[in-house]
Amino acid sequence: MQFQTPDLRLASAEIFMLVMACLILMLDLFVKDKKRTLTFVATQLTLVGAAVVTFATTSGDIGYTFSNMYVGDLLSDLLKLLLYLTVIVVLFYSRGYILEREQMARGEYYTLALFATLGMMVMISANHFLTVYLGLELLSLSLYAMVAMNRDSVPATEAAMKYFVLGALASGLLLYGMSMIYGATGTLEITGVAERLYAGQADRTILVFGLVFLVSGIAFKLGVVPFHMWIPDVYHGAPTAVTLFIATAPKLAAFAIVVRMLVNGLIVLAQDWQAMLILLAVLSMAIGNIAAIAQTNLKRMLAYSAISHMGFMLLGLVTGVVGGDARFALNSYSSSMFYVITYVLTSAGTFGMILLLARGGLESDELDDLKGLNKRSPWFAALMMMMMFSMAGVPFFVGFFAKFSVLQAVVAAGYLWLAIVAVFFSLIGCFYYLRVVKLMYFDQPACSTPIEAPLDMKILLSANGLAVALLGIFPQALMSLCAFALLRSL
Repeated sequence: MQFQTPDLRLASAEIFMLVMACLILMLDLFVKDKKRTLTFVATQLTLVGAAVVTFATTSGDIGYTFSNMYVGDLLSDLLKLLLYLTVIVVLFYSRGYILEREQMARGEYYTLALFATLGMMVMISANHFLTVYLGLELLSLSLYAMVAMNRDSVPATEAAMKYFVLGALASGLLLYGMSMIYGATGTLEITGVAERLYAGQADRTILVFGLVFLVSGIAFKLGVVPFHMWIPDVYHGAPTAVTLFIATAPKLAAFAIVVRMLVNGLIVLAQDWQAMLILLAVLSMAIGNIAAIAQTNLKRMLAYSAISHMGFMLLGLVTGVVGGDARFALNSYSSSMFYVITYVLTSAGTFGMILLLARGGLESDELDDLKGLNKRSPWFAALMMMMMFSMAGVPFFVGFFAKFSVLQAVVAAGYLWLAIVAVFFSLIGCFYYLRVVKLMYFDQPACSTPIEAPLDMKILLSANGLAVALLGIFPQALMSLCAFALLRSL
């Protein structure tokens, strides 16, 4: 067997991220500043550097390295660039919140964020089931530690334990599903699995059995029903800065592994996993939207909202395999990708506002904390209203066009009943989003103190809100970019 020299160019961003994360971990030992300014700046520069490396090594072609275990293509490059941008914004939003909490004002928060980002990068470019698993575990272990960083908080410790136990169970399901697929096909390489399935060289019964466990593991990472139990408790119990991280960046990586494993590897079994995803999507939209109505805590409400949004995102993946028309499949998958990106953008702005309202080491995550926000800060109230309208799918914000593109794909696939169900539960979801707007504009504030924020926080939140509005008016550029990346990668 001849040894092939790996093409390190395809993994140069990951190597850079790993080296810098280790260096920052050691550098932080010598930082005496309690604000950890040097660690924070080094972390942000690392993310910028990784973006530069990724952009510089982008060729637009599909390339494989490490014995075909790792793939570099336009889809992975685009998702990684969006991932870096998301983590940069998340860390900027989190800065003031972390400094007010002694247990979290440590360099480990930033290094864990970098290692979690590295795990997501590996997931995005994985072309092998074991590579997917390694990236997933690196992400998961980093998140477990981040959730539990505030050791004096009982809810945070409890959330970390629940997340760890349920995450271990989901990892076991995913690994068992991978082992069954390996037993049926004789390979763990995703493109190799697809080749064996096209050639009919696999036992269908074992494959479907493994597929059930595989989809269950993926469903847990997406947080869709009935594998959603951890989402509300972790969102609520974790420090809000960590909740912001969990609610945004991992969604991009989760979308990537769904595309890699189901679309690239198991497209021959599309009829089987299509039926599973339809069930997961409908249950998620139903339970997510209905349960969110009863919540009085803003983070729990957004947790159930996330469940419903991930169910909506699955609709695009479901309809992409219908009919065998490549152009139709591309439109469906790109609508799903567009939905994930816009959800991450909107979710970042929403949790950024919650972080802004937190003051003096106290959380401001109850719905009542938003009462009269317009009287305290009209601009921040307007930004929060943009986020809520976008999540509700109100024209002409980006969330409306994200939902519209998915529904268009569902109707074109002949699933009119599924589109009606999705619209129905979206209308139910409008209630709890508009309730937030009502509290901000029509209720009296408990405190009349104007809200002050650092200049960088004001600029970033404003840019986030304007992006939600402008992408709603001009969505075509981002939608075309998603379609082009998928066209060059699938």
